[in-house]
Amino acid sequence: MNRQHIFEGKLKRLGLGYVDEKSVDVINGDTYKPYIKVLYLPKGYTLTVDFTVYVTHQPSLFFVAPNQFLKIDTCAKEAGYLIFYNRDFYCIQIHDQEVACDGLLFNNINNMPLVHVSKDETTFIDHLFRQIEGEFELNDPSQEEMIRTYLKQLLIKATRLWKKQHLEKSFVEQHNDLEFFRKFTLLVDAHYKEKHTVADYADLLSMAPKTVTHKFKRLNLPQPNEVIKNRIILEAKRLLVYTSMTAKEIAHELGYEDPAYFSRQFQVKTGESPSGFRTKYLAPNQI
Repeated sequence: MNRQHIFEGKLKRLGLGYVDEKSVDVINGDTYKPYIKVLYLPKGYTLTVDFTVYVTHQPSLFFVAPNQFLKIDTCAKEAGYLIFYNRDFYCIQIHDQEVACDGLLFNNINNMPLVHVSKDETTFIDHLFRQIEGEFELNDPSQEEMIRTYLKQLLIKATRLWKKQHLEKSFVEQHNDLEFFRKFTLLVDAHYKEKHTVADYADLLSMAPKTVTHKFKRLNLPQPNEVIKNRIILEAKRLLVYTSMTAKEIAHELGYEDPAYFSRQFQVKTGESPSGFRTKYLAPNQI
């Protein structure tokens, strides 16, 4: 079995690889960090996305953005798939009307990148991956567009499954509410470093802060203030663990003029000081 298939054209790049014991070190390294990643893993895998550990008890899809940190901890006997591509090949923001997955599969407010694939759905998902695999065996001028078409089908199908698995049915059926949810999520992901209050985002949405809060309450979502704080704290954790920046530098990076205030906020949310979190998280990896 060919270990990796690559399509390249001008600035566009998409690859299809396999996840198993032979490839795990490369996947856990820096090679794929700049890419948008989709993993399709059978039962028996353990992986960490950011600071959450997932165990696959059935076939599962994972959607990992370039700013997220991925580590395959254990592999099963059966190999999985890895699709990786850059924004020049397919930008979900530009093509938002086609797939509407940004803020759901990627960059969602609960940082939940997982979609379970039931027995009824595996035939369709397996077919898409085999079709992409088959396209790499062809030397055809339409190869790029065919692969992109299969990728879009995968994203659309996974988005439908994600909504069923992570959102209440009544919420999914209300298109306007779902779009509000996505828009708020995307605004927070774009502006969390400089905008820290519900009023900031209410202004961007041309709404009163109370209206935003009431919408979240009606949709049974975490309060918007908590969503904003959680995104800031997630980035702080990433910077503490994956960079050598000091807590003071991280505070300034995240838009806090007072590092002491930032440290207090971090401790309230995590139960630990920034330095304590860094020490606790890194210590097992340094043994």
